[in-house]
Amino acid sequence: MAAINRTQALVLGFVAVAWISLLVILAVAPEIYDQSLRLAPGDNRIADAVFLIALTAFLVVLGIGVQRRWRWMFWLILVAFLAGVLRVPASALQLAGALPANGPAWYLLLQAAFGVAQFAIGLAMLAGYRRAGVWAAF
Repeated sequence: MAAINRTQALVLGFVAVAWISLLVILAVAPEIYDQSLRLAPGDNRIADAVFLIALTAFLVVLGIGVQRRWRWMFWLILVAFLAGVLRVPASALQLAGALPANGPAWYLLLQAAFGVAQFAIGLAMLAGYRRAGVWAAF
């Protein structure tokens, strides 16, 4: 197994920060995800736990794919991260009221920040690919 390079570390670090953010939001403002999941108002701890477990399982598989340098995982992540830039105008339109908001203003700004970070990581992945191929360091 080859050591993890900068590109892999950046992707894994982003995933870790996103997962920790999810935990914080679920602890502080679970109604955001309850609204997104279209759950009825009330005690939705079981649904939130199932959501957290399913997302954690997905992120573990993603982490394994990054560590093992799966080629298809690289392309999936690259496309998803480059598309993250779309979060910025979407959040701006939601803040302006042109689109229905899916959370409070701080959450929309957080989504936009994650979109910028995703796009930057996607560009770094693309630079590494151009330099030496899939999963190459940028």
